[in-house]
Amino acid sequence: MGQAKSLAQLGLTAKSGRDAQITGLAVDSREVRAGYLFAALPGTRVHGASFIPTALEQGAAAILTDADGARLAADALGSADAAIVVAEDPRQALAGAAALWFAAQPATMVAVTGTNGKTSVATFTRQIWEEMGLAAVNLGTTGVEGAYEAPLRHTTPEPITLHRVLAQAAAAGVTHAAMEASSHGLAQRRLDGVHLRAAGFTNLTQDHLDYHADFADYFNAKAGLFARVLGVDGTAVINVDDSRGMDMAKVARTRGQEVITVGRREGADLQLVSQRFDATGQTILCRFRGKSYSADLALLGGFQAENILVAVGLVIACGADPDRVFETLPHLTTVRGRMQLAATRSNGAAVFVDYAHTPDAVATALKALRPHVMGRLIAIVGAGGDRDTTKRPLMGQAAAENADQVIVTDDNPRSEDPAAIRAAVLSGIPAAARAHVLEVGDRAEAILRGVAALGPGDALLIAGKGHETGQTVGDMVLPFDDVEQASMAVAALDGRLA
Repeated sequence: MGQAKSLAQLGLTAKSGRDAQITGLAVDSREVRAGYLFAALPGTRVHGASFIPTALEQGAAAILTDADGARLAADALGSADAAIVVAEDPRQALAGAAALWFAAQPATMVAVTGTNGKTSVATFTRQIWEEMGLAAVNLGTTGVEGAYEAPLRHTTPEPITLHRVLAQAAAAGVTHAAMEASSHGLAQRRLDGVHLRAAGFTNLTQDHLDYHADFADYFNAKAGLFARVLGVDGTAVINVDDSRGMDMAKVARTRGQEVITVGRREGADLQLVSQRFDATGQTILCRFRGKSYSADLALLGGFQAENILVAVGLVIACGADPDRVFETLPHLTTVRGRMQLAATRSNGAAVFVDYAHTPDAVATALKALRPHVMGRLIAIVGAGGDRDTTKRPLMGQAAAENADQVIVTDDNPRSEDPAAIRAAVLSGIPAAARAHVLEVGDRAEAILRGVAALGPGDALLIAGKGHETGQTVGDMVLPFDDVEQASMAVAALDGRLA
């Protein structure tokens, strides 16, 4: 890392057969320096080829693009003293080049994909490894956490950032890493240079249909983790309770990968036999390879057991002793912003914050809370602007069907009219349930009202933002933390403010 490498050393071949010495990689033309390789990639709005002239002015020694990019920038490239690499899939070529450029990543890598549960599975995997005395991290929505920490702007960063972070983690002594694989990241080949020992699948429900053409396209993007990224000698850990679990297992088996199935269904390799809930957690009974294991989990929500089992499967797939893995489970802690206990009122009512931002996730979170709640269950929901509009009524429907009272509020309206988004969410709520629904645009006020409505034995779920610390309105990101707001509301209502 840091020393010049030839195009050949980066697995690239120039159009003219000419080689070049590369001193760095960039996907942003403003970051190009003398000797850099600039990757001009196709984008959703503009082709990166538009920035090739700028990259050349900055001293780029080589340009990586596709046939369309080469055509769009033909004039600039024709007079350039730079090597031109035209790849059928430039994103995949960049992923491979980035891996070879940084040439270091933790020795044991796993990835997990799915609509919901990725952050939890990656974090639980890291926690299990840590309990076993290993230097581990998880990478994804919450950044890089564990033995090495760093912020990330995307769940699955572009390859240059990803491999820089992996190399830095490895240099810091990290030997084990669990990362989230988003559908965007998989579709854009961001993980293709990562060497995985195992990969996991949690579930597939509606999300990101503003990006993917349809649900089949969304599935295929997720399936790329097994069909392309995980090697034939890797192990796939698949939640077969999900309706698409068996389809995903078939993709893995077609590649020749070993498959560990997890779930409640009879015949699963790692089976969740039973669960018993109490006010602070749950006890699970599992069976793996003919042996039974019982564990007390300090985690709320039945779905957390499914996430735990995927994490257990990933760790076992990397060679850990199953007995030792199950011994760690009572020590696992809630993932930030995932069914997190944010505050408790003086009357005992609890306030939880969860990242649930899809209809299925909202329904799952509320159903999971129900066994832990003696009284009423109140839900605060919204929907993000500039995102999949078809899920908005479904968000309202999911909340109304599974909570006793619903408050519809704003959740990152971005460039859209917040009132119009709220109206779309409200449109999914049946008329018969409207008497138990409030519309409160201001999110802080919505949280205050939700907390104020809590009686003894009740619980409030604030859904949508989870770990986020900002509310995006227009082009501005305003400071906003659901956990902090919940704590302030409880303190104000219970007279704890100084």
